Amino acid sequence: MLLKFSNWLTFEVLKLSPETKLGAAVDFFIYDSIKILFLLFVLIFIIGVMRTFLPQSKIKKWMGQKGIAGNIFSSLFGAITPFCSCSSIPLCLGFLKAGIPLGVTFSFLITSPLINEYLVVLMFGFFGWKITVLYVLSGLVIGVVAGAILGRMNLERHLVEDIVDKGDGNNDEQTFPDFKSRLKFGWDESVSITNKIWIWVLIGVGIGAAIHNYVPQEVIQNVISKTGIFGVPIATILGVPMYGSCAAIVPIAVVLFQKGIPLGTALAFMMAIAALSLPEAIMLRRAMKLHLIVLFFGITTIAIICIGYLFNILQNVLV
Repeated sequence: MLLKFSNWLTFEVLKLSPETKLGAAVDFFIYDSIKILFLLFVLIFIIGVMRTFLPQSKIKKWMGQKGIAGNIFSSLFGAITPFCSCSSIPLCLGFLKAGIPLGVTFSFLITSPLINEYLVVLMFGFFGWKITVLYVLSGLVIGVVAGAILGRMNLERHLVEDIVDKGDGNNDEQTFPDFKSRLKFGWDESVSITNKIWIWVLIGVGIGAAIHNYVPQEVIQNVISKTGIFGVPIATILGVPMYGSCAAIVPIAVVLFQKGIPLGTALAFMMAIAALSLPEAIMLRRAMKLHLIVLFFGITTIAIICIGYLFNILQNVLV
């Protein structure tokens, strides 16, 4: 039904020819934009309602657990929070203020931008369920393992001494007296997030549509063939300093994959942009010394590269 609507709008209303690159690009743009925005709104609403059943006091208690359990829960909590690499930092500082272990806090800081509801929706819409599920599991593994490693390195001495005074955490417990209030929370969150990122969805889909229809596949394949086995680390390193919305990056990543870039290479580039960024490093300087930030970026980058190679190995099974 959506495909018929897209074809009708493109070829009958706009009078574009399906035989032209412009017509195919516009049809691609309309179809994917409507599909992704609809899935985005609905799933954010559902996850928002689910989050109302997780009181902040219990979350902090679970995250404060000793051993790997704290890292696991922190990563799971990060996966259901709709934050980018920069907007997750205030909550991260709040965790440090509340006494949450450093390694557990890092697990949240890694997973929160790497996995969130709208990124999962976009990946499901573009890549399908098998790749999306493995991506989510991989993101959780990165958060748990990297956080656990950092937590066992006794790096607390590299925190700014007055970090407690600078924490931005909010200790107010939000209550929901009835199910209607929970639905309202989910609706408000869905509207708020969609309003913030819809333009990035359109930009990303638009760029993807242009690449898909105007950039010859041979050009992409020639570029990638020159990097060989180093394609994954090169893509990851290029993505680390960049800052962008996953809503814009996912459509571009899927089109690059369709043009011949290996799956793991495209996803490593996307994961690096999502999880790490130069603005994030600058913001973290308010709480951490440079040595700690370098270790955090380095370990996370290595983990993303490993996951990129894993996806390349499993590409034939997943696609």
